[in-house]
Amino acid sequence: MPSEFTITPKAQDQLKKVLSKTGDSPKKNIRFRILVEGGGCAGFQYVFKMDDTYNKEDQIYGEEPGEVIIDDISLGLLKGASLDYEEELIGSQFVIKNNPQATTSCGCKTSFSVI
Repeated sequence: MPSEFTITPKAQDQLKKVLSKTGDSPKKNIRFRILVEGGGCAGFQYVFKMDDTYNKEDQIYGEEPGEVIIDDISLGLLKGASLDYEEELIGSQFVIKNNPQATTSCGCKTSFSVI
């Protein structure tokens, strides 16, 4: 049975780098939160942020210090998708890939629609 949400090895490595340090001191209890909000050019948008809060409706994925948290509502729109990290000439970014809940997506890689 496939996982509800997966993190590629490249994304997991980058998360560990980002979340393990701030200057010389390790961050404590900071996780990478993925939210799905209304908006964007296709109706819904992915939002990524660093977060030190954990709520009872959150699910945790990945390994410390690169954990990802997703609330149950957002997870309903992300089931079967994966988090990846892309490096291109114009920049590097975390992206959601292969979201089976999305019927269309935008070229910006942050917006999608559902039926």
